[in-house]
Amino acid sequence: MTEPQLSVRSAKARELAYRLASRERRTIAAIVERALEEYEHRHSEQCPPDEFYRDLQASCASDADLDATLEEHRTPHHGIDL
Repeated sequence: MTEPQLSVRSAKARELAYRLASRERRTIAAIVERALEEYEHRHSEQCPPDEFYRDLQASCASDADLDATLEEHRTPHHGIDL
């Protein structure tokens, strides 16, 4: 039984994989596997969005009452002097 193959339709990706394989003297499959493993490692360290926003809200828990702040600094405008 043959191994499954990955088909890449991007000429840019194919050219880059070919250049890297030639430069490092590895197979294109080894280059792609290594790149995907590195990508997975880099992106697995990120937390899910709901956890990120929960942590953000906990670290910035002080809410400002904007209406009260505006009311404190509000002064009447007497119009223009003619």
